[in-house]
Amino acid sequence: MTSLRARIALLLVASIVGVVALATLAVVSVVRGPTPEATIEPVARQIRLLAQSLPGHVASASDVQIELGDQPAKGQEDERATRLLNRALEHRGAAFPATVVRVEGKQGMVASVQLPDGRWMAVDIPDFSPPANRWLVLAGWITLIVLGATAVSLYFATVLTRPLVMLESATVRIGPDGILAPLPEEGPGEVRATARALNQLSARLKSAMESRMRLVAAAGHDLRTPMTRMRLRAEFLADEEREKWLHDLEELDRIADSAIRLVREEVDQDAVEPIDLEGLVRDIEAEMISLGHAVSIAHLDKVSVKAGALGLRRALRNLIVNAATHGKGCSISLSATGNHAILTIADRGPGIPPELLGKAFEPFFRVDPGRRQSIPGAGLGLAIAREIIERYGGTVTLENRAGGGLSQKVVFDAIS
Repeated sequence: MTSLRARIALLLVASIVGVVALATLAVVSVVRGPTPEATIEPVARQIRLLAQSLPGHVASASDVQIELGDQPAKGQEDERATRLLNRALEHRGAAFPATVVRVEGKQGMVASVQLPDGRWMAVDIPDFSPPANRWLVLAGWITLIVLGATAVSLYFATVLTRPLVMLESATVRIGPDGILAPLPEEGPGEVRATARALNQLSARLKSAMESRMRLVAAAGHDLRTPMTRMRLRAEFLADEEREKWLHDLEELDRIADSAIRLVREEVDQDAVEPIDLEGLVRDIEAEMISLGHAVSIAHLDKVSVKAGALGLRRALRNLIVNAATHGKGCSISLSATGNHAILTIADRGPGIPPELLGKAFEPFFRVDPGRRQSIPGAGLGLAIAREIIERYGGTVTLENRAGGGLSQKVVFDAIS
């Protein structure tokens, strides 16, 4: 049976049969009749007593293994048993006085019958009642049933859902490029069909990603030729018109280069290694100052994270350049809080309208499209930065500061 449905049905049938069998065994063990030893012994005594009562044999107490005395057996009288015994003797025509007592420390009861010569004959009565701890035994069996059924169910449930757990763990390991790792097409029919569909989906996604990268790279490359011709023609224009054309061509060049870099960031991956985040931030700060940006450091803790060195440098550089350019300078702080490294880049700019904060990481985003000419860039810096940071397990968020300006917060898992 390779179908998951058939396996679950078989599991239910086996569980029900097992529970019923164990429950039956528990009931039989508790309410079963007396053992053969308990029933045969009194019968054997009666047969021997009858045999010894034949003519020519004088019975004695040692022959029948009974006790004879002047007094009945001592103990706590059982009135009900005494009444029943006297009634039975009277019914059989042997109306001898009788009493039944329970002796402390002795299992069963003792019946004392007064013989015609005045002596009392004591005979043991076996105890055929169920054991006193029968409810404890039954509770133990029920507990055993529950534990056994639970163990069996958990085992088979684990076996049956193992392929599904495998699928879940595989989907969790989806790469930053959206490609799913190949899944083994084995197990029940439903699981094989699901794994086959996911593998086909992964292959199509990979093909689409590669096709998009080739398309954008080809478009960026093909744009170079007409842009070069336009630059040559712009040289024959008047000075005022030539400057406008050259400025537009430079912006087109930046957009094409940024688009190609964005696509490459989605597919290229640096080797992950421990990075000294404090030292990396100081290097970027020195680079920004050399380029004339107003960047300062407020506080830096010593902390390391796991990431690709080139990719993380590019991401943080984009965030700091964005703050220094659009925010009129920025201040950088790095703190180690618990198991996290928190990098905060606070600028002194106008911030972003609250309704546009969610769109800030979209490609080619501009708060004010009318300022495109005065501020360089293609609007892809934040998109590339988020792509890199999330690839290495970090997060980046934006929020407007209470005193004005924008705060960019990057959070990574710190390593010791």
